[in-house]
Amino acid sequence: MDFELSKEQQDIQRAAREFARGEFKDIARECDINETFPRALLEKAGELGFLGVFIDEKYGGAGLGFLEHALILEEFWKVDPGLSQELCSVTFGAEEFLLFGTESQKMKYLPGITSGEKIMGFAITEPDAGSDTASAITSAVEDDNGFLIDGSKVMIGNGSVADFLLVFCLTDPEEESRYNRHSILVVETTRPGYDADKIEGKMGLRASDTANIFFSAVQVPKDNLVGEKGNGFFQLMQFFDRSRAYVAAHGVGLAQGALDLAVTHVKERRQFGKKISSFQATQFKIAEMATRIELARTLAYRACWLVDHDKVDTKVIAMAKWAAGRTAVEVVDEALQLHGGYGYMNDHDIERFYRAAKVLELYEGTKEIEKMIIGRRILA
Repeated sequence: MDFELSKEQQDIQRAAREFARGEFKDIARECDINETFPRALLEKAGELGFLGVFIDEKYGGAGLGFLEHALILEEFWKVDPGLSQELCSVTFGAEEFLLFGTESQKMKYLPGITSGEKIMGFAITEPDAGSDTASAITSAVEDDNGFLIDGSKVMIGNGSVADFLLVFCLTDPEEESRYNRHSILVVETTRPGYDADKIEGKMGLRASDTANIFFSAVQVPKDNLVGEKGNGFFQLMQFFDRSRAYVAAHGVGLAQGALDLAVTHVKERRQFGKKISSFQATQFKIAEMATRIELARTLAYRACWLVDHDKVDTKVIAMAKWAAGRTAVEVVDEALQLHGGYGYMNDHDIERFYRAAKVLELYEGTKEIEKMIIGRRILA
């Protein structure tokens, strides 16, 4: 086994680190407070090739893998979770095009998102269909003109800023199996009947866009069907097998960023006439945090490596996602504790990291869903 990153991967990692440190630090707190994201940052990330590196070169990507994508996201999340989430989400769902899209769909939709000129999203969650995606009732009725979509989705990334969304729709309600009733359609947000209501006041990741969206007789052509009609649930599961692998890097990055902040603080802060870093209790905390991060990192890298080598392992991916989310929550809690009362104030970055961490145990599959996946596959 070789645990060493290649020179190219190390160069990618270094470039992402320099970009994040140079572009995020001065604006992160303001973007979080104002719940805004500068479009110029997206365009610059696109110009430098940081968006959707797993997308083939012929469609504007770098033709790399999900491990390289994870390396970039980890470096971004070390510096600021909110800005990083937006830079990740602009290509969220592109995997569906790569796995199931037609050549014309790939050429039409992918180049714009890798350049930073366009933004996409994936509308899955509904008021009564979160973890239970097969219960989604947003309907897409097939007619002579294509599909007519009605319904609503909640907590959708980029819902109010996207140029187009993939939408998980109920197309075959009469099918006997609930897993053969859905399809995935592309919906351009300029189509009549599409509406979005931006969600404000989120606990964390406030710089990234999240919205509730509504479809009122939205007409899309048959060419907007991605993959096979009635196969949407299985296509969605294959998407999760990729997205959850690199979302694990979100947790690793946030945890490492929180640890870095804590290390800096304890080396500077003095109590009882000594630097906090000299106390054994502090050293034990730092040791435990660093070890947890390294374990989560190794598992996340392995999950992505397996995907890149066509050895997708849903169990390992669920382990990586769950472990990274748990690690982020536990590490950032200890990191804030080491800051003491200062960590409770928003002029210290750890406060922003603390608020952002919890979502890693909620989105892209809750920790309970991940554990259920792991348990079922072990027990068969």
